[in-house]
Formats: sequence, structure tokens, C-alpha cells
Amino acid sequence: MATLRELRDERLKKLEKLHELGVNPYPAHTDAASDPDTTPKLTELKNDFAKYQDRNVGVVGRIIGIRTHGRIAFLTIKEQWETIQVFIEEPALNDADYAASELKFSNLNLLDNGDFIEAEGKLTKSRTGEITVNAAKIKILSKSLRPIPTTWDGFSNKEERFRRRYLDTNVNKVVYDRFIRRSHFWQSTREFLLSNGFIEINIPVLETTTGGADATPFITHMDALDQDFYLRISHELPLKRLLVAGYEKVFDIGPRFRNENYSDEHLPEHISMEWYWAYADWEVGMKFTERLLRFVADKTWATRTFSLANNVEVNLGDNNSSWPKLSFVDEMKKEYGLDVLNSSMEEIKDQLVKHKLEVEQTENRMRSVDKLWKKLRTSIIGPAFMVDIPAYLQPLAKTQPDNPQLSEQFNLIMAGTEMCKAYSELNDPVEQLKRFKEQQQLRQAGDKEAQMLDIDYIEALEYAMPPACGFGYSERLFWVLEGVTAREGVPFPQMRREIDSTTANLYKDIDLG
Repeated sequence: MATLRELRDERLKKLEKLHELGVNPYPAHTDAASDPDTTPKLTELKNDFAKYQDRNVGVVGRIIGIRTHGRIAFLTIKEQWETIQVFIEEPALNDADYAASELKFSNLNLLDNGDFIEAEGKLTKSRTGEITVNAAKIKILSKSLRPIPTTWDGFSNKEERFRRRYLDTNVNKVVYDRFIRRSHFWQSTREFLLSNGFIEINIPVLETTTGGADATPFITHMDALDQDFYLRISHELPLKRLLVAGYEKVFDIGPRFRNENYSDEHLPEHISMEWYWAYADWEVGMKFTERLLRFVADKTWATRTFSLANNVEVNLGDNNSSWPKLSFVDEMKKEYGLDVLNSSMEEIKDQLVKHKLEVEQTENRMRSVDKLWKKLRTSIIGPAFMVDIPAYLQPLAKTQPDNPQLSEQFNLIMAGTEMCKAYSELNDPVEQLKRFKEQQQLRQAGDKEAQMLDIDYIEALEYAMPPACGFGYSERLFWVLEGVTAREGVPFPQMRREIDSTTANLYKDIDLG
């Protein structure tokens, strides 16, 4: 079997021959691009064959099959994941405009699987009934120098798939379709919010002080200001400044960055959405969440019932049903025998040890209870709203009027993980500053995930922010309902830099770092 280098060398010779003929193997212009909105796709040609039968059509795509038999040839080309046969007879391709990247029949040996071509001719059916383009013109659009794997078995290494996702999607339709659904997931999220009166306002990724979540930030440096900046860990505080600015319903969809480890449900970089709604509260937010998620599920998967890992089934229910509410305080009491509002740190640490969870030297109540909670939630199938969450776990939420130890916060739990977090927003600048100071003390004691004191945000609150509800979810929701891990759920997950040995040998004269 030929090596990759040998295959590439052979294709380079063909590339050189094309140049000698005066053919540009990488033209900018395609005839299909002259009128891309009306040029039919392969799916349309095949689904509506009667409309196009015996008409002259142009098709474009990647070659995935080549068969030659004397003076005839058959090419199979793929456009996205639809294929069509191109039939070529020598007399039909005796003339070619090389300057326009066209090829003669005698030049077909310069084509390989993986090349992109354009074929023009009548749409017919072959003797076997296969829809076929009888080509009167073949134009090369892009010459491939490396062969694409043709089967899933030939490209089954997970690390290789992640590094070369552009190949993964070429040989695995399941993966290809997944990222179309991922696009629909965010499109439908946006569509629902816009249809409910929200406006989308993009906010900065770089922040002088970052907040809105318990997470370790990435740090970068801006040369123009000679100052360090943080990559945002949340959209929250800038969007709430927009409520101060007079906007009533705002949202943003975009990346956030948390300098933490990889897991099946977490990536240091991921896409998320947050909305903020003036004059709404957490009760309104819960009802809105049910409507939002059902709409997104309908649009993305056309179902509300999902069969997930470990034989777990999640049903989002009909529009007339409501998801149950579970008390955080009660659930923690049942699972661990802890009164999370009043228990001592020694009692909490005992439970960490008992359940084989990490106990750090700088352990504090907030972080310790959160560890126990993350273990507990894995047993909750949901969907269910977790309520009665202690105020010390959420420094940005209002407290319940009848019990100030509890926040007006709800977390949506589904398939054992947290799908969203939302609450009635704290808009009292004096109380907010007090809580920021408490968070600052935790940071000074060694808790790097405690929130930073954002004095600019306090200043904004002093101009008054209306009562509001805020809500956010990340693409973790997509990963869970799609039934994949985090890295399987994004096109290009971050990985350690690595240069393929063949590539390194090919480019020995270049410093690849």
C-alpha cells in the first residue's frame, strides 16, 4: 500500500501537469456561482427530477468515485451529503477551454478522489435508472493533494477525528448532521427570544474585571493599553448594565472562557446564551424557560423525548404541563443528612470524606456544599427546577422575602446535570457591594473561583437597575440532548498542539515551532 507521502507526490505531479496545460486548478469563478440562488442543489435535482429532466444543469461537488471504461467514464460527486453520477463520453469532451479550468476527456486521469469539480450537461437517467448528468463540460475547481479516508473504519481514532474534524465530517454523516443541528439549536434560541421582544446586543469578550460566575478566568494582555484583560467567564454583568441603560429585554449569544479542566460536560471555551428581562422575576423566568426549551427541542430535533446514556429518558412534556420543583435544602438533607443553612464546616467536610470527594486546605462552605451538590444532581433525571438554593451560593441573586437565607434562584436539572441557572437579579448596590466584599475575602483566602469585586458594576447599580430576571444556558444543553460528550459536541475542541509526522517530514525546511 502506498504511503501518504507517495500518494501526495503522485498528486503533485498531476498538479504540475495541469499547470503545464494552462489549467488553473484553483479558479475563483464557477458557473454555478454566477447565479447561486437559482442554481439547483443535488437534493433538488434528485427530489424533483421530472422538473429538470433533459434540461441542461450544472452541478458542483467533491469526487468520491472514478470509473473509466475506454472512451467513457463515470464520476460520483458529493455535495454536502447528497451524491450524483456524472457520465462522460469522449466525443463530448474533445474540446476544452484550459484558461477556464476546463478539461478534455484525455485529461480525466489528472483527477482524483477528493477533487472538487463542476459538471455541466443534461439531466437524465442511466439504463439502470440512476439519475445522471451527461456531461458536456468538466471544470476542475480544487485539486486535492491528500486523499480523504473513504470509510469510517479507516478513520476511527478519536484523537485524529478531533484534530481533523474536516475529515471526520466527510466520512461520518452522523457527525456532519450533528453540527447542522447545533446551528439549528442556536438559531431557534435566537428566534424564540427575538419573537418574544428581546433584542440581541453583543457585549465585549475582553474585560478589565470579570464576573457573573464562579470560575477561573483566562488572562491576556492588550498592547494598545498596556494592560491585562480577562476573557469573559459570563455575559451577566455587561448585560445587566444594559438594563441600567434603559433596555428592557436583552440577550447575547457567544463564547465564554473558563480556565478549568476538560470533562464530558465542560470545555474551557464554549458557546452560551444569557438573557435579562426587566420587571420579570424568577417565577416568570421558570415559565419562560419551559416554553423556550420546548421550542428549541421542536426546532432542533423535532421531538421532546430523548433517550440518553445509561438508558435515561428525558421528556420535556407538552405545553400545558409544568416541570416539578425540588428544594435544594430538602434534597441535600435527604442525601447527606446536612442542614446546608446551619451545618458546621466540620460536618460538611465529614460528608466530603465519606463520599470520597476532594477536601482542600482552603475549603469554604460555598465550595464544599457545591461539591456535594454536584454529586447529588447526577441522580436527578428531570427535567426539574431546583429551588430553595442558599443565598451564599449565589452572590448576584435576590433573597426570598420570607427566608433571606434562600435565594430567588432556579437551576434546571436534566439527565443528572445543570442545564441552566436563573434568578431574580440583585439590584441593591449596597447589598451587592457587601456580597462582593465577601467574595473578595474568599479570593484572598485562596479561592480562585470566587467572584471579583467589580466596582464599576456597583457604580452602575447606584444609578438604579430595574427589578429583573436573568437566565443563561450553554451548549451543554445541546450536548446532553444530542447524547454526546462535550468534545464530540463541538467542531474543533482544543487539544495539545501536535504536528503530524508526515507533515513534519514534508516541511523540514520550515520552523514549525
